[in-house]
Amino acid sequence: MADEKECYDKDRNKWRGNGGGGGAVYGMGFIGAAIYFIMHSTTFWGGVLGFLKAIIWPVLLVFKALEFLKM
Repeated sequence: MADEKECYDKDRNKWRGNGGGGGAVYGMGFIGAAIYFIMHSTTFWGGVLGFLKAIIWPVLLVFKALEFLKM
């Protein structure tokens, strides 16, 4: 574990941590969702809607999971 002084960035007044992997997971999920939704669209506006769905795919995932669990 790193020393507390090394983890605190005084210039930016923020904590530096090891939590940077979430952006990569979201980015890969976004690309995959965009390809999936756009490939299954039949019109231009369906493709636009698919792109918008790809932006909020985590919301759709959580909603469907909660719906499946009947919560």
